[in-house]
Parts: sequence; structure tokens; C-alpha cells
Amino acid sequence: MSQMKHIDNNPSTPGKFKIEKSPYNRLIRLQFSLAKLSFWSLVFVGLIFVFFYRSPSASSHMSSDLSRRSLRTSSYGGPAWEKRIKASAKIRSRNGICVLVTGAAGFVGTHVSAALTRRGDGVLGLDNFNDYYDPSLKRARQELLERSVVYIVEGDINDVTLLKKLFEIVAFTHVMHLAAQAGVRYAMENPSSYVHSNIAGLVNMLEVCKSVNPQPSIVWASSSSVYGLNTKVPFSERDRTDQPASLYAATKKAGEEIAHTYNHIYGLSITGLRFFTVYGPWGRPDMAYFFFTRDILKGKSIPIFEAANHGTVARDFTYIDDIVKGCLGALDTAKNSTGSGGKKKGPAQLRVFNLGNTSPVPVSDLVSILEKLLKVKAKRLVMKLPRNGDVQFTHANISSAQKELGYKPTTDLQMGLKKFVRWYLSYYGNGKKNVQ
Repeated sequence: MSQMKHIDNNPSTPGKFKIEKSPYNRLIRLQFSLAKLSFWSLVFVGLIFVFFYRSPSASSHMSSDLSRRSLRTSSYGGPAWEKRIKASAKIRSRNGICVLVTGAAGFVGTHVSAALTRRGDGVLGLDNFNDYYDPSLKRARQELLERSVVYIVEGDINDVTLLKKLFEIVAFTHVMHLAAQAGVRYAMENPSSYVHSNIAGLVNMLEVCKSVNPQPSIVWASSSSVYGLNTKVPFSERDRTDQPASLYAATKKAGEEIAHTYNHIYGLSITGLRFFTVYGPWGRPDMAYFFFTRDILKGKSIPIFEAANHGTVARDFTYIDDIVKGCLGALDTAKNSTGSGGKKKGPAQLRVFNLGNTSPVPVSDLVSILEKLLKVKAKRLVMKLPRNGDVQFTHANISSAQKELGYKPTTDLQMGLKKFVRWYLSYYGNGKKNVQ
């Protein structure tokens, strides 16, 4: 404003014009300057509105800055909307629980939601349907769940107003927090998405949970990636996890520390689950077993990574049904939170468990199994393991989950991939998608 006054009240060529000394003329000039300032301010505000709210490119840019996530991806509210939420969250069994499942249209979220509703629990989903991978697959999962009367609210975990509204409508006994930005390699392209979802999103969820009364018990998805550069095998929950090899791993480790803080201060009952390479029907297209299948069928080369000195790269592949059993076991054994009105009343449960298969398999063997199931020879391209956050091997010690959750994986990779391939060919076969 001072700069504009300076421009308006001084000649462009000093000394060439005389400045009027009349008070009346000064008043006229001041009024003119204010009117001019107001006009250009309105024009500036109008341009901002047009640029940010009407421009497709600007909308795309803003979407990218928010890590491909919108805080309000869909309008919500109204009697019909609330009625649908209550119907979905209604408990249908005698000893059932009422669960808010975030990331419900995701791979694990879909299977967990379906399993909960099959046994009579009340389930409400929440998902923002972002475009990290093909949203149409998420929509197909949504359609699958809606057949089981599971409603997925379209919204973001960073939309605190929405979260509070959901808890006002339904008194959730449990939260299954699966919403997250997944993937190790994508962090090199869009690091902010991991902070936005895995840290800020988790904090927002815990903030809402600690303030409601009664507080729900929380089970959330950590990751085996927190073991990072750890070389001791099998990985145990007691091992060090302060050497993450990727930003994704670092955000999950940060999540575990944040969970500890909210448990300590607010009395939230929190259980973290470290998933080990989950695979199966309705899986994520960014996972190796998924895009290996796609590329083998298309005759494309597939990368087979090897570590230094031709070291084997292996993963503790865990079938989705086994992961679901672990998730339900964690929910069923979760104790009540001890806080009320955001204040801790006593010590609360805090746990972390590995959910793996305990049988690491070389990635080259994974490809061999797929070749037999697809009846197509893969074009293998052996490459050095890139420095993008991938680790050489994962191997889970599941003794704690076995003891406390009754967790016992029963599906080996051969059988699990057979079920996946059957689904894949049904869903993508002949270029037609079938959600049956």
C-alpha cells in the first residue's frame, strides 16, 4: 500500500511538476488513490479466484501439491447420507464391534471390511480414491463392498471436520487405520504425499480419536520396511528400527513413535501391524507379482533384481487372507482405551506385531511360479538392485503374533499365486473387467 501511495503522489520526473499545496487538492488526490487501490485490489482478488478455483491446470497443480489427495473429495451431509452411514455401521451379531476402516477401497482395506461384515460387525469405510494407481480398481472394490452393505464415505483423513462428523454419527468401538501412501519407489517422485498421508493423516486421526468419548481402540498398518538396513534375520519386533532405507519406511517408523506418544499422553489403545509383502486377488498394481503377471502376458521384459555379488533378493510374501486373520485378531484382542475427553485415566495397551509368512522366497522363484501358472515364458532382465529404498530381503519372526493374536499363516506362495492368477485372468481377461 505504501508503494502505491508513493507512485500516486510523486511525479514521474522529479522537479518537472509542482506539487499542489491546496488541502482540497490533496483530499481529492487521496480519494482518487484510495479508489484506484480498491479497484485493483478487487481485480487482484478476482484473478486469484479465477486462477485457483476455475483453472483446470491450477486445480491439477493444487491436487499434486496435496499429494494427489483432496481434503474434500466429495460433498457430504444430510439425512440420507447419515442414514446410509448408520445402516453400514450397524452391528449385526451379538458380540460384534463397530469399526471405521480407513483406506477401505484399498487392497487390504477391502478384504478386512468384507471379513468384518461377514461375521456381523458394523463397518463404515473411508477412502479418498486417489490416483496413485488406477482408481477404477478401487471403484470396483467399492462396488464389491456395497453388495455386502458396506458404505465407503469418499473423503480424506486430513479432513478433520469430516472425521469429527463421522464420530458424531457413529460411536465407533474400533478404528482400523489402513489409509496411507504406499510404495517405496514412488517416494522419490512425490515425497510430500508420504508426509501428507502417513504422518499428517495419522496425527489427524489420532487427534479426533483422543477427543471423542468413549475413545475407540485403534489398529493401524505399519510396515516391515521399518526394519530398513537391519541384517539380523528373522526380523523381530525387538530389533532396532532406526535405520530406514526409504522415505516410506521413515514415515512408518515416525508413525510408530507418534502412536507411542498418543498412547502415553491420551490413553489411546493402539496396535501397530508390520505387514510383510502382502499379495493376492484385488491387489495393488504397483506390486511386483501384479505387474510381473501383466508384463509376462504382454510379452514384455520383467526386471529381476539381484544384490551385490549376485546376491539373491527375497521377500516374505504373505497372502491376503492370512493378513486379514491377523488384522481381525488384533481388533479382537485390543483392550479399551483409557482416556476420556482427551485426558488419560490410566495406562493403555500399546502393541506392535509382525504379520508375515516366515518363508522368504527369491523373486526369481516367484517368476518361475507365475510362468507355470500363466503357461508363458517370462523375458527376464537381470538388473542390479537400485538405490531407491528397496532392501535385499525380508523375513518375519511371528512368534509374538502367534502367541497373542492366534496368528497362523496357512497359504504358501504357490497356492496364493494360483488364486491371484485366477482372479487376474477373470478381471482383466480379454480386456474386459469383471468384478464378480
